[in-house]
Amino acid sequence: MSETSNTFKKAPKRKPAKGKSVSVSPEMRQAYADLIRERAEKQETYGRHLPQEETKRR
Repeated sequence: MSETSNTFKKAPKRKPAKGKSVSVSPEMRQAYADLIRERAEKQETYGRHLPQEETKRR
């Protein structure tokens, strides 16, 4: 049972991983923004046609 003391010790802190940065052309940035906007519009349109949540019965 002497090994249980090591089991519950606090783990050492890890160094945060450095994020990667990618440079893209203004055209690619605009195309990505358009894609996000189209996706948001589709999601909004889809949600509009779903039946509204009714209060749960019982």
